[in-house]
Amino acid sequence: MEQLLTQYMPLVIFIGVALVIGVGLLVVPFIVAYRNPDPEKLSPYECGFAPFDDARMKFDARFYLVAILFIIFDLEVAFLFPWTVAFNEIGWFGFWSVMIFLAVLTIGFVYEWRKGALEWD
Repeated sequence: MEQLLTQYMPLVIFIGVALVIGVGLLVVPFIVAYRNPDPEKLSPYECGFAPFDDARMKFDARFYLVAILFIIFDLEVAFLFPWTVAFNEIGWFGFWSVMIFLAVLTIGFVYEWRKGALEWD
């Protein structure tokens, strides 16, 4: 029985350390938080509208477009990492398939650019 407990001791220590860190990260902000924010902190930031208004207010659809474009190009990078790792094994077929993939994304980006979807007048 003692040998079994010795084998599980690293797991028990790991769970204990995880609990201490988790509880610490939840409690420490309440202890050290600055409770009197200045007006600059409460002002609108990057989104362009006041941060504590109604969540169902109307706002420009360009925010959605920028988010979708970010996701598209973020996924492009996510697909390029495995391609670069396995570049020697995939051969010319893999090379040209990724070039077609990049061409389609580039054509889409140029289309969005020409349509003026990225303009913030």
